[in-house]
Amino acid sequence: MTTHSTRGRRKRIAAATAVVAALLATAACGGGGDDGGKGKGKAAGFDAANNKVANASTKKGGTLKFAGAQDADSWDTTRAYYGFAWNFQRYYSRQLVTGKTEPGKSGTELTPDLATARAQISDDGKTYTYTLRDGITWEDGKPITSKDVKYGIQRVWAQEVLAGGPIYLKDVLDPKGEYPGPYKDKAKDKLGLKAIETPDDKTIVFKLPEANSDFEEMLALTSASPVRQDKDTKSKYQLRPFSSGPYKFESYTPKKELVLVRNTEWKQSSDPVRKALPDKITVNFFSNADEMDNRILAGDYHLDINQTGLSPQGRIKALNEHKSNLDNPVSGFIRYAVFPQTVAPFDNIECRKAVIYGADHKSLQTARGGPMAGGDIGTNMLPPAVPGSEGQKYDPYGLAKNDGKPDVTKAKEALEKCGKPNGFTTTVAVRNNKPAEVATAESLQASLKKIGITVEIDKYDGSQTSGIIGNPKIVKDKNYGIIIMGWGPDFPSVQGYGQPLWDSKYILDSGNNNFAMIKDKAIDANFDKFVTELDGAKKEQIATEINHQVMEGAYYLPFVFEKFINFRSSELTNVYTTDAYSGQYDFISLGLK
Repeated sequence: MTTHSTRGRRKRIAAATAVVAALLATAACGGGGDDGGKGKGKAAGFDAANNKVANASTKKGGTLKFAGAQDADSWDTTRAYYGFAWNFQRYYSRQLVTGKTEPGKSGTELTPDLATARAQISDDGKTYTYTLRDGITWEDGKPITSKDVKYGIQRVWAQEVLAGGPIYLKDVLDPKGEYPGPYKDKAKDKLGLKAIETPDDKTIVFKLPEANSDFEEMLALTSASPVRQDKDTKSKYQLRPFSSGPYKFESYTPKKELVLVRNTEWKQSSDPVRKALPDKITVNFFSNADEMDNRILAGDYHLDINQTGLSPQGRIKALNEHKSNLDNPVSGFIRYAVFPQTVAPFDNIECRKAVIYGADHKSLQTARGGPMAGGDIGTNMLPPAVPGSEGQKYDPYGLAKNDGKPDVTKAKEALEKCGKPNGFTTTVAVRNNKPAEVATAESLQASLKKIGITVEIDKYDGSQTSGIIGNPKIVKDKNYGIIIMGWGPDFPSVQGYGQPLWDSKYILDSGNNNFAMIKDKAIDANFDKFVTELDGAKKEQIATEINHQVMEGAYYLPFVFEKFINFRSSELTNVYTTDAYSGQYDFISLGLK
């Protein structure tokens, strides 16, 4: 799951981080203000909505007001890849199955949505059958049919028009790439994908060429939402999606404002997931994140749609004046440095280990915002919310030991072994619109200098990520020996998190995420084994083993298991964080006092 760029956060990062650390210590001890934002009622308390419900209520009405420093990559369910967009799209889109509307880890458990029940799965794990509920309708009152679900999924194949979103369904249902997509479909009804059958309007059957034990997780992504063929405006659909959920688009001006109003054709009796408490939902977009934070803290908006935490200046103000409105969830993302093996001397494992041992992990954590605003020191590459993760317990390089201090002795031993006893020079690639990434690059530069490794920092345009660090040829040409990035799960499994990063099949000429250029037959074999394994406990064992293989290869230097400081208005009800969306608040449950 990708995060997104934010602007206007670079000023005085180091100084702000120190102040925030001090205030967080005060917050943890119970200090700080508690007016709840403009005096609008008592706040629920610090961390009151972190993996638990704050202000439970069934009251309907009011306007829920989001603010954002960045618009979605797309409001088209097929094209979106930002985590907050997936979260928000459930207001106007439904899926066969979705995550439970429950706090924390429970939110990752799947529950029926458009379907009457979870899939009936054949013994060989290749056939999934669903029956649709009664009473499910589009915003014009027409029933949602199995053909609408099939057509919506088929749009994933139209990558020439609708690129940007996840393509798991395409890879699993049509691994040979034989189906041309609905816009080139020669069938009269444009429903020519053979892997999906719709014997009647209430039944949909998926026939997988090969079993994949995470298939239902893929169907829970918003990219599996129904789209009605006569309402498909192709690339313009993102401007006005047609609603299958409790809300519909009233107006949308990109990068300025989005307004949703009630879909009067939606029936609560047909939807066990969404309570649809607010009458109206608005989103206003800001070009300056600090200005946005000030407006949220002043009570003009209820929460930040982007859910990536307050800016350093916003955190200071919030911890001083609104401590009881803050939550500190684990985000589900890992922030890290990765070493492309195509760039010398990182084709040598010992040179990679030298960087891992020589880094000051406490300093890297501080650069990210400290223990609470940045996260726990990262010790491996599997996020805590992914089954098979061992959290900080698995620390093969001792990164969290001795309060994160560098192991200079081991670093110098590794330099000797890799034939570079006096060190070497390399370049670190970092996005220019990510102040915390620039700060971690500077931290890495300072600590590695002490063991003889000279690091030059190259800041590239963050909006061009997939065409720069996602292009292995450019990475090699620019001598990017270290790339700083972050990653979160598309769905809670090692397939939904690690396959794009570690499986050699996923190395691409453009849009590549296997930055380390890992071509390990044992890792590939474990992914092949994982996707066909139906036993949950065995899947966890394989996930753990893959993480160990990745760490033993020394391809990554994890910085933090990321955490955020997020604000919730005292006016909000049913507020809780969910692991289904990487520690974000579960938007569709929110109501107003």
